[in-house]
Amino acid sequence: MHSQPTGTDVAADSDAVERVRERRAALAPALGRTWTDREPWRFITDLTAIGSRMAGSDGERRAAGVVADAFERAGLADVDIEPFDLNAWERGSADLRVRIPDGAEGDTVREFESIALPYSPAGKVDGELVDVGYGTPTEIDERDVEGRIAVASTTTPDGRFVHRMEKFGYAIDAGAVGFVFVNHLDGQLPPTGSLTFGNEADAVAVGVSKETGAWLREYAAGGGGGGDAGGSAAEAEITVEATTTPGESRNVRGRAGPDTDERLLLLAHYDGHDIAEGALDNGCGIATVATAARILTEADLPIGVDIVAMGAEEVGLLGAEHLAETVDSDAVRGVINVDGAGRHRDLVALTHASDAAASIAKSVSAATRQPIAVDAQPHPFSDQWPFVQRGVPALQLHSDSGDRGRGWGHTHADTRDKVDDRNIREHAMLTALLVCEFAADERDVPRLDRDSLIEEFRDADFEAGMRAADLWPADWE
Repeated sequence: MHSQPTGTDVAADSDAVERVRERRAALAPALGRTWTDREPWRFITDLTAIGSRMAGSDGERRAAGVVADAFERAGLADVDIEPFDLNAWERGSADLRVRIPDGAEGDTVREFESIALPYSPAGKVDGELVDVGYGTPTEIDERDVEGRIAVASTTTPDGRFVHRMEKFGYAIDAGAVGFVFVNHLDGQLPPTGSLTFGNEADAVAVGVSKETGAWLREYAAGGGGGGDAGGSAAEAEITVEATTTPGESRNVRGRAGPDTDERLLLLAHYDGHDIAEGALDNGCGIATVATAARILTEADLPIGVDIVAMGAEEVGLLGAEHLAETVDSDAVRGVINVDGAGRHRDLVALTHASDAAASIAKSVSAATRQPIAVDAQPHPFSDQWPFVQRGVPALQLHSDSGDRGRGWGHTHADTRDKVDDRNIREHAMLTALLVCEFAADERDVPRLDRDSLIEEFRDADFEAGMRAADLWPADWE
């Protein structure tokens, strides 16, 4: 999930600022070692050398072992690998052909590179292409998508970021028979990304590059050519080969601090997509957590911090959902989910409608004189979501490139050479201080109010998209 920082009226707490400064001084040796530590680069190298870490794959299984070894080296207690079941999707081939009406000369057929989107079923569909712009519900409502193949961008220009699952679900609900997801960044990079939270989707879907998308929009109804240029929109044919079978993923768990009933959870997912190394998404995030863990083992924590590397996030937050179902959420003080930190220079804290989480982020930022932008708006597209639904306050730690999208993430280009491990080390230090302040005895962290949370999601215009993606909780009716 990628989001622009938004303002919040919550201020830094002066007592908390002083508390963070004292904590920073007490942890100075550990923080200093982190600045020169070679472990983050070793870890990101070991992880990305695996290649595909697709949920349920052998690569993800091997990655769980790499994470467990890193947790052991960090000094965490009770390190364990916890398996859980999932529907494992495996990619086959994908073909995209477009038949362009060519008047007296007859039709021309062009073939374009494409990749199936996870949980696309195997099958073949054909229909006219229709350009739905950015794929927002408003744009889809303005187009006639019935029986057609919807073509939508990976980005959203204004307002809140509209997720791929929302765009796909809304287009299919409106009658589209297929879906094409177009990267908005140059480089012949077709994007991937799951269509559902862990189950086979209702229609075939593929990702294509920005360059391919420019041609498809030229040929589509509602685009730069085709029906709006006085002719007929081109017919496309999409063929996908893929399988969905029973499989297994894993969470990797360890603990810093005492073994108390009340817990704080520090999370990051370690799985990635099968088309690249997953260095940025979320290799940097889990590297940040593994590095922060080394600091936290030297902190005087009043409550236990369960540090969990999540499996199967990319295909539907399945590891997080498994964790949420197996812990007592009433005993969880809060969740810090590191999804996106460590990639770019400055940290962003998404506080998911929790004023206390916003205050924690602002207090650590003020105490360290390190910029941490605060975004108060909640969203359901990362591992904090199963806990937020249950009323648990959460911080999601991210870092922005300034692009309204994933950048190299979810493409073939998400490779280790894009990583700057200085960001990992700095964000790990800030993450450790955020954990310490979240866990502090003096810090009051109220539960999220259900009705207020529902209103936050509705005010942010999430309801239509979440319903289309089958993500609106049943008990929110």
